[in-house]
Amino acid sequence: MLETIVQGVLLGGLYTLFALGQSLMFGVMRLTNTAQGDFIILGAFAVIAGVSLTGDAMPWLVALAVLPVAFGFGYALQRYVLNGTLGKDPLPSLVVTFGLSIVIQNLLLELFSADPRAIETGGLSTQGIALGDAMSLGVLPLVVLAIAVVATGALQWLFARTALGRSFRAVSDDREIAELMGLNAKKVYALATAIAFVLIAIAGALQGMRTTVSPSDGPLLLLFAFEAVIIGGMGSFWGTLAGAMILGITQQIGFRLDPGWGIWFGHIVFLVVLVLRPQGLFPKTRG
Repeated sequence: MLETIVQGVLLGGLYTLFALGQSLMFGVMRLTNTAQGDFIILGAFAVIAGVSLTGDAMPWLVALAVLPVAFGFGYALQRYVLNGTLGKDPLPSLVVTFGLSIVIQNLLLELFSADPRAIETGGLSTQGIALGDAMSLGVLPLVVLAIAVVATGALQWLFARTALGRSFRAVSDDREIAELMGLNAKKVYALATAIAFVLIAIAGALQGMRTTVSPSDGPLLLLFAFEAVIIGGMGSFWGTLAGAMILGITQQIGFRLDPGWGIWFGHIVFLVVLVLRPQGLFPKTRG
């Protein structure tokens, strides 16, 4: 059982990275990005394409090079597309991001076919650290967990301790008053989405290093991200981390009981939390 819990925590680190961008966009703009999973897969394939051009010896450098591209893409997408969908009615943003999801899936199918691909890490994905005779922890999952914790802490610090974070909180609480005080809400939203897309690109690169990816994987990753955010609490970054851990541990317990029960167990926990505590286990926090 200890090994199951530890493996669940490691899996939760990956789910945290899937969900942080979603949590950030909802926390600032109340926008639910239904193309979140497909953007993660797009990030993975961007790294795969870069590695194929530069050689398998530099996957980490290629992943780092993709991050500023993701930042610029997210900024432009929000500034020139998604800002026009924001308002009291959530339907326009849902429809637009759903359309983006379909476009991304078909574009990746056209460019890369439906064959699963992976990012070669020079054997890092198979290395482990032995803890006694009965347990071994993968090096790459530990790296993923560390990045997830650092990213969560960095986002919380950004929101609580910086001028940009205060701008995020201001436009989230009351856009009209924030604009009267001199803030340009559209630029603030674009910066929030740009940061979210950096997190999405990191998640995609690590997903491609940890396992294989294919153009049709996006909806499942979206589901995991959405469940982690709902379990933890919309807009709470530490809550998102906790929700992802709960989801990962629950799935691992299900897999241990029966190989076909893992994902189903996670869905059950999500539904129970949604019914009993729809605001999530850890409501939104600012500090």
